[in-house]
Amino acid sequence: MTYLDDFQINGKFIRTFDNNVNDDELVWHRDKRDRKVRVISGDGWLIQMDNELPIPLLMGQTYNIKKEVYHRIMKGKNLLRLEIEEL
Repeated sequence: MTYLDDFQINGKFIRTFDNNVNDDELVWHRDKRDRKVRVISGDGWLIQMDNELPIPLLMGQTYNIKKEVYHRIMKGKNLLRLEIEEL
């Protein structure tokens, strides 16, 4: 499992990733639905979309991920907590 916890509040998932996660667990993947992802906390984490360079995941920022687009996250300095809304 790549994340520490995953629970739902008001129809949105709250997912926490440990910075000690093995890099092999942060794999390229794609989702079956569009997603809106907001960074609640975390420092130094990156997101990389297919055929693009990695960009920082910044606290308070929202990132839109289209369904069926390959993407991955790359670990940072501390815990990463995301709010994920499936559209």
